[in-house]
Amino acid sequence: MKGTVALNSDVCRHYPRIIEEGNKLGWEWMGHGNNNSTFINTQSEAEERALIGDVIGTITQGVGKAPRGWLSPALSETVRTLDILAENGIEYVCNWVNDEQPYPMRVKKGAMISLPYSVEINDIPALLDLHQSPEYFGRMIRDQFDVLYEDGATTGRVMSICLHPFLVGHPHRSKYLAEALAYVTSRQEVWITTGGAIIDWYKQNYLKRI
Repeated sequence: MKGTVALNSDVCRHYPRIIEEGNKLGWEWMGHGNNNSTFINTQSEAEERALIGDVIGTITQGVGKAPRGWLSPALSETVRTLDILAENGIEYVCNWVNDEQPYPMRVKKGAMISLPYSVEINDIPALLDLHQSPEYFGRMIRDQFDVLYEDGATTGRVMSICLHPFLVGHPHRSKYLAEALAYVTSRQEVWITTGGAIIDWYKQNYLKRI
């Protein structure tokens, strides 16, 4: 299953083997800050511009292509963030967790699309904050899928499953994730894809009609 990785640019500098293996697997890389401790909403405008430019440049050099998407650390944004991202060539952002379908966002220059993300079908909130069991997290994934699959009968839905390998990758948790993914992939008319591919489809099949 191909994934879209929210990539901190520090990984490119310190762990290039992760990038090499991800490229072999066909992963998509989207920007995620330089690390998880530097929040966008604590930066001045000059700092924010420099940070975003450095992250995108480092990832572009590290993975071999520019990132198309962005997910801020802790979903942090300022009123400037979307405009700065669009100026730097970012096409979609995952910070706005308020829908199950993409939608266009207003920026001063260029274009930006909001792509669905989840703070509930997400192993950190579920397992650490809400103290759900790994088995129940697998149940959450299946239940979320069932409803969105039914809703998507007439118009598609995006289901984002948000994972952190250092947490869900432990064997006593990963077995329930594997069961949930097997359940999802067993159904027909399910597209397992990346953020960039969704954006391409959305632009081709929807934005051109409006």
